[in-house]
Amino acid sequence: MKRVSAGVVTRREFLGALALTTGALATRGFAAATPRWQIGCYTRPWDQHEWRVAFDAIAGAGYKYIGLMTTKSKTRLILNSESKPEEAATVAAEAKQRGLQIISMWGGQFTDTPSLKHLIENSAACGCPNLLLGGTDEKRAPAYYKTIAECCDFAAEKKVGLSIKPHGGNNANSAQCRKLIEQVGHKNFRLWFDPGNIFYYSEGKLDPVDDAASADGMVVGMSVKDFKPPKDVALTPGTGKVDFPKVMARLKQGGFTGGPLVIECLDRGELPTLAAAAKQAREFVEKLVAGPA
Repeated sequence: MKRVSAGVVTRREFLGALALTTGALATRGFAAATPRWQIGCYTRPWDQHEWRVAFDAIAGAGYKYIGLMTTKSKTRLILNSESKPEEAATVAAEAKQRGLQIISMWGGQFTDTPSLKHLIENSAACGCPNLLLGGTDEKRAPAYYKTIAECCDFAAEKKVGLSIKPHGGNNANSAQCRKLIEQVGHKNFRLWFDPGNIFYYSEGKLDPVDDAASADGMVVGMSVKDFKPPKDVALTPGTGKVDFPKVMARLKQGGFTGGPLVIECLDRGELPTLAAAAKQAREFVEKLVAGPA
């Protein structure tokens, strides 16, 4: 695929990117014409490269949705709590040039209410309907979730949903995440399921099929991530231990019948290897969700 130029974003592109946040958006920020399942890919597999390389590769692999995560930069993120609005608009314009819609953004770290609000504003500025949070350690937890509670209404006004994923510590599985979500007590803070992490943080002992029962009524999206013992998630979905058909069946039973399915990890390798793995992963997820509910 011919790479899109990384030139200066025009004023028209800048304003167009900002306009993404003010269009007619449906529940949790998705357009009315959005397909039932939004199959996307995060930038994480290309984190040894500048983020535009990831954008090119994801578009080239046939995706229509992209998730912003790690990249080769000083902060290791594409957008963070200190990024300026024009940076977010540039990212949105670059995605649009490639026919991609930003579906999820990794929030990284925030220190207080202003910094989380700035992350929310960045998410809105690039047209992204979900800001994904990773949790924190036990010491910081009270302040961390108090900040989230204080920002839920603000995020809803910006048409940005907040979510947390299983990510170790006191949010290593769905039951723990559920407790934290109920503690915050706001409908705009929900769960982003991650089957690979369920295995990873339990050292392979907790099957995500069993864990999914604790996620009923909470799931708004999923990081499509696989797992191989003893502690490996950097593999292409469908090649590891996660039984994705059973995971999806259980999540659907619990109410997750449509939404973002964003591939987070692929087999490691050079750009051609990543390109082939990205296409393989997309086709795997497409087959996974094909057919009746």
